[in-house]
Amino acid sequence: MTQDIEQMIVDDLLKAIMQDKFRPNERLPSENELANDYKVPRIKVRNALLKLEEMGYIYSQQGKGRFLKGSQQQIELHLTGNKSFTEKMLGAGYALETKNMSCEKIAYHPRIYSTLQLSENEEVFKISRLRLIEGKPIALHSSFVAKSTFPNIGQDGGQLRSMFAYYRKMGFTDFTSSDSHLSISFPTSEERSMLECTALVPLLIVESNCIASPQNKVLEYTKIIYRSDSFRYAINSN
Repeated sequence: MTQDIEQMIVDDLLKAIMQDKFRPNERLPSENELANDYKVPRIKVRNALLKLEEMGYIYSQQGKGRFLKGSQQQIELHLTGNKSFTEKMLGAGYALETKNMSCEKIAYHPRIYSTLQLSENEEVFKISRLRLIEGKPIALHSSFVAKSTFPNIGQDGGQLRSMFAYYRKMGFTDFTSSDSHLSISFPTSEERSMLECTALVPLLIVESNCIASPQNKVLEYTKIIYRSDSFRYAINSN
């Protein structure tokens, strides 16, 4: 019953926010006011408000109360196409920064190895890059590539910012991909740290591959984790 009351308060406030009943940076009703309205102890209201903070809708100022966050810039992102994330963001005029987080050999993983069309005894490296727009971390990109395709990837991977630029340097110039798979999850502690988000900000996970054409060769297995609160997603129809 306690959780039901707290969720009811969350739902009611979310509905009010979605109906524009509060302006950005406007003060919300106090804990005492909401407790009186719902005829519940203040701790129930406080828990509901803390959940809204975790979800990224409101913020608090000590001694002043809680306020509705201002509208965040929503970046339009096309999830399909033959351009890299870097090319899409720079082409749209965003101040993109890429940080290479790691380059490491992975243990055998059936789905990744199957996508890359490799035998179990071949070596695969994972190159992870953190993407930031105007200094704000918004996405984590992981590319899994075979050493048999790129013999120096173990040495090169730690400095790479754009995989497409690397592939072009290696002689592959045109790219496509097969079907992408989308899923939703909540961030792990490591992802929260890197993406600077709370536990209740959903993440959009896109898994696909990169295929060099006309060679029809799979170059990488791709896993991209997006902060869902930073993007508007566009999916091409063809």
